[in-house]
Amino acid sequence: MSRYTKQDIINMIQDNDVEFIRLQFTDIFGTLKNVAITASQIERALKNECMFDGSAIEGFVRIEESDMYLYPDLDTFQIFPWRPQQGKVARLICDVYRPNGEPFEGDPRYILKRVIKQAEDMGYSFEVGPECEFFLFHTDDNGMPTTITHEKGSYFDLGPVDLGENARRDMVLNLEDMGFEIEASHHEVASAQHEIDFAHNGALQTADDIMTLKLVIKSIAKRHGLHASFMPKPKSGVSGSGMHINMSLQKNGHNIFYDPEGDLEMSEDAYHFIAGILAHAKGMTALTNPLVNSYKRLVAGYEAPIYIAWSVMNRSPLVRVPAARGKGTRVELRCPDPACNPYLVLAVCLAAGLEGIKKKLVPPARVDRNIFEMDCNEKEALHIESLPQDLCEATRELEKDAFVRNVLGEHVSEKYIEAKYKEWENYRVQVTEWEIEEYLYRI
Repeated sequence: MSRYTKQDIINMIQDNDVEFIRLQFTDIFGTLKNVAITASQIERALKNECMFDGSAIEGFVRIEESDMYLYPDLDTFQIFPWRPQQGKVARLICDVYRPNGEPFEGDPRYILKRVIKQAEDMGYSFEVGPECEFFLFHTDDNGMPTTITHEKGSYFDLGPVDLGENARRDMVLNLEDMGFEIEASHHEVASAQHEIDFAHNGALQTADDIMTLKLVIKSIAKRHGLHASFMPKPKSGVSGSGMHINMSLQKNGHNIFYDPEGDLEMSEDAYHFIAGILAHAKGMTALTNPLVNSYKRLVAGYEAPIYIAWSVMNRSPLVRVPAARGKGTRVELRCPDPACNPYLVLAVCLAAGLEGIKKKLVPPARVDRNIFEMDCNEKEALHIESLPQDLCEATRELEKDAFVRNVLGEHVSEKYIEAKYKEWENYRVQVTEWEIEEYLYRI
């Protein structure tokens, strides 16, 4: 049941002098879109009468079936605290519907809601907490982004070494003004790299919050004369940005991953959930790591997880179970990066975990050694496989995984696979600066 009624939204707009409302939605590639309306049109929007051209959105529909309607989720109403205090700007996150009143099968939010319903039918709620990393870079004289930074900060540094401290503080305060519970923020390993973590919540709200977090970070960075980048690997020779995802299942208010009598105080369902994730890790990679650039991060030497294994505490495998127990028992998937579409990633993670529980899948033995230090024979003896090494291989794995494609649905899986093959081909035929520097002078 919604906490806000339509009249509540109208009253808040009037009482807070809101003049513009952004009706936001997300395309299948995780790009935030919006149709802006004035306050005079809010009643029409709340009646689900605002329409847009779906054929103009990449991965949506053909021109012959282009009309789409935006259905605002009333609980997502927020006023942007960094915008002018007179003539304020607010937003509503929307679901996308067809003219016949049916949900659009290409709407990522709908795909996640569909899997959440499957979990609810089993008596579960899915709780998620992300760890989102990003870079803050200078802009050039035209305001365009660069990869230049004067900062030399490293893990957990503070000002004045951490030159992004004030910008990050401003981001946190604005997020808190919007109702976020910020658990931590800090400088990350690489120069100009940062992380902001917010409290775990239900999967749908978390996916909405990830999209909001990225918008806030980019907006506040711009006010500080900086560019915030969620590109997984913007610079060679340094750590890339990840977005680890912490997951748990709740039933009747209890974390079902916790069992004080179980091995490692974990329940059988927790092990089944891990097994489901590992079983579909390759097929999910094109979603968790969606760009050509994502695979520049997934290389040995920078602590990015590339091995399909699990462990307790050890950070080299793909899946880790952090030390917390009781209500804090959770499973951490370490491969996703912040370029991913959170709706699709959380949908396939939940679906894979639920399949593991339904089929009582058993994970391989945990790996407590540093896999990065093992040789090929040791990894082969333990049957440790690697994630796909590039976007083309990852897309092939997605194409082969009928289960993951079924979670996405025919429309999204076809559009997504087609787009990723095209992205790879566009990259493959480029002549790079590295090639020019390596070969031109001597061949």
